Amino acid sequence: MSLSFEEAQAELERIVAQLERGDVGVDELTKLWERGEELYRICAAKLESVHGKIEELARSAQAADESR
Repeated sequence: MSLSFEEAQAELERIVAQLERGDVGVDELTKLWERGEELYRICAAKLESVHGKIEELARSAQAADESR
């Protein structure tokens, strides 16, 4: 199942809060850190994709304005 940006971000925020509390053992800390890295990559990829789409739309809009 693919997570939406919002789902990945929410899970990442929960993991960060748990890590900041410092109430997990070393094994759990490692698992949480790895999952956090995975979620960060998911969020970054989704943001990059959206950024690319926005740039493409902006170029299209600019080209349309220039052709008028």
